[in-house]
Amino acid sequence: MLWNGWGDPAKAAPLPETVTGLLRDWLGVTARTTAPLALEQLPVPEPRLDAAAHQALATAVHGTEHVRTDAETRVRHTRGKSTPDLLRIRHGDVDDLPEAVVLPADHDDVLAVLRACADHGLALVPFGGGTSVVGGLAPAGKRPFVALDLRRMNRLLDLDPVSRTATLQPGLRAPEAEELLAGHGFTLGHFPQSYEWATLGGFAATRSSGQASAGYGRFDEMVLGLTLATPEGTLDTGRAPRSAAGPDLRQLVLGSEGAFGVITSVTVRIRPRPQARRYEGWRFADFDTGAAALRRLAQDGPRPTVLRLSDETETLIGLAQPDAIGSALDGGQDAGCLAVVGFEGTEEDTALRREQAAAVLAASGGTPLGDAPGQRWAEGRYSAPYLRDSLLDAGAFAETLETATFWSRVPGLYAAVRDALTGTLTEAGTPPLVMCHISHVYENGASLYFTVVSAQGEDPLAHWTRAKHAANEAILAAGGTISHHHGVGTDHRDWYLREAGDLGVAALHAVKRRLDPAGLLNPGVLLPAD
Repeated sequence: MLWNGWGDPAKAAPLPETVTGLLRDWLGVTARTTAPLALEQLPVPEPRLDAAAHQALATAVHGTEHVRTDAETRVRHTRGKSTPDLLRIRHGDVDDLPEAVVLPADHDDVLAVLRACADHGLALVPFGGGTSVVGGLAPAGKRPFVALDLRRMNRLLDLDPVSRTATLQPGLRAPEAEELLAGHGFTLGHFPQSYEWATLGGFAATRSSGQASAGYGRFDEMVLGLTLATPEGTLDTGRAPRSAAGPDLRQLVLGSEGAFGVITSVTVRIRPRPQARRYEGWRFADFDTGAAALRRLAQDGPRPTVLRLSDETETLIGLAQPDAIGSALDGGQDAGCLAVVGFEGTEEDTALRREQAAAVLAASGGTPLGDAPGQRWAEGRYSAPYLRDSLLDAGAFAETLETATFWSRVPGLYAAVRDALTGTLTEAGTPPLVMCHISHVYENGASLYFTVVSAQGEDPLAHWTRAKHAANEAILAAGGTISHHHGVGTDHRDWYLREAGDLGVAALHAVKRRLDPAGLLNPGVLLPAD
């Protein structure tokens, strides 16, 4: 993965002229005048790790080769992949550099690393795919820390075809997990935009939601059991699919973002690999009409596997089909709102649900566009982060944020966040293009996913910080949650504390003190550092 961008550099997506013209003429974006720093130009300090601490970590993971302190490895484990993260690293800011990167092989190794960190006053940040976009890999405070890279913990530990469950280690990247399960005829069905790079442990730690969540569910709905390594020992959860034996401790681990412990295995529900996959496009005259159609399917069925709706601006730009971005601009016509509807399963079930859903969508004001828009979306579904890199290279600022609420509040939340972003960035002299889509639907509500593009201006980080804070305030005021699937990290922490309430936060602090009394784990993430 690129150290200063997203993903495989061979997949870089150049911007078409229609988009570069829009950036120049609509947003006032000017081309960069300086070349980005090379990795070897970064001012990387020597690690603050004494010989005793280094030896303790090496002993914990059975070899010095699994404790890496070279500059490149440490840079590649610095922060995550939000736009502020990338801008900071591209300008040579390495303030959040880990002192070492440690690679355990199993649960016992993780426990040993935690003991070594406690003995030598080191904090620890679990590191999976490095795809956090909310400051989840940038601990607070000045305590030296190590990054715990889980890539060696990448095995399928057990598969039960009768119960349809699989137990996997947390360092498995999603494509690797799918390949292992496919060998037994199964799929997890979890395909977030970060799919190519993110790991199963990260999915659980952040309550990830994949693009096929309408059919397969969110990742936290798939989890049946977890093992957590903490400085105080091991927490095992999940003896049965459901239980009435007290509060469900799985829910304490899901979404904990490495603040309570390190997930060392996860048992998940699996499904047979689908025989058929069909994706199609539908056009609606406006966002409200399209949202009402999605609500009908979510509440009354039939439920598609994939169900998403772009607003007018996102449809016009073509962001729903990144491989064809900008094509609608050539015609200069209002494209309405594009919905992508997908079906996976047996041939018979897929055909039946598709036919029934088509009747609902047509009755709700939708116009069928055939398979081409859906197939374009499916083929380019992981391309948007690469476009973000191209926009940054062109001198633009591009970032995303997301939220969720009940159906009755969707229109108000949509308007409030758009207004907050547009007003704040325009006032700063960088008027933005704000796009949005409904990315996940439920019987009782939906998530909204916003993409913001503007000129960088003189201080893009300061501009975005003000706009992001304004959007966060608008989300809470309009009754939304501060995050639907990106997580809390440090970027959302202060608003999460308000959402959880004083008593809820006190309860979480009590859990933190019991599992991690010295505050070693991801300090400042999810909860303020002590």
